[in-house]
Amino acid sequence: MTTDDQGTVHRLPSPVGRVVSIVPSLTESIAETDRALLVGATDWCTHPRDLEVTRVRGTKNPDIGTIVALNPDLVVANAEENREPDLEALRSAGIPVWVTAPTSVRESLDSLTRLLTAVTSVVPDWLTAAWVVWEEPYDGPRRTALVPIWRRPWMALGRDTFAGDLLARLGIDNVLADDAERYPRIDLGGLPPYDVVVLPDEPYAFAADDGPEAFPGVPAYCVSGRHLTWYGPSLVEAREVLTRQLGHRSSG
Repeated sequence: MTTDDQGTVHRLPSPVGRVVSIVPSLTESIAETDRALLVGATDWCTHPRDLEVTRVRGTKNPDIGTIVALNPDLVVANAEENREPDLEALRSAGIPVWVTAPTSVRESLDSLTRLLTAVTSVVPDWLTAAWVVWEEPYDGPRRTALVPIWRRPWMALGRDTFAGDLLARLGIDNVLADDAERYPRIDLGGLPPYDVVVLPDEPYAFAADDGPEAFPGVPAYCVSGRHLTWYGPSLVEAREVLTRQLGHRSSG
């Protein structure tokens, strides 16, 4: 008996044999720990690239009928990625739904430890390595950043986000960290001053020719959205990857 990030108590079969994941980072986490457990994942679950399981549409529109037909012991979801009506529909069908909701790197590592221990009975080597990577404090110069996540309309990271905490651990402080919303719509002409712009390639696919031009005169860095926003095996290399990417300016 154990609890997920929302405090829901789960009594899972021992061993757990069939899992459907409707969150890409959790799909990768489970696959890298015990791939045989996964029987279903979303169309957006792109890692591991050779994963062969039944696809259940997207995070926002999962195919409930297909998931139920897979007869999983557990569905793993995220409070931010997935819609509560979909999760409730799965619960109503008698399927346990484990919900994650980390808002920091430390919370994500704690969350993954609880989930993977409950599902696989082990703490995988990659998760132990991620703990070690993120224990080291950052002691270099700091910069403030605007971190857009969408355009048309423009939206950015606000308060209490995993990605914002991860950047802070790399010396990049979110200029909108005190905003009332977690993902506010923004007016580019009405923002407080910031040193740099960080442009991840997901959820919006910012690129060197799509994004930096909106911020003339400000260094703009295009970075890996997977390493910035996913919590899972990518955390092992995220610190190195993002540190490197944040050291090179995109043309703008």
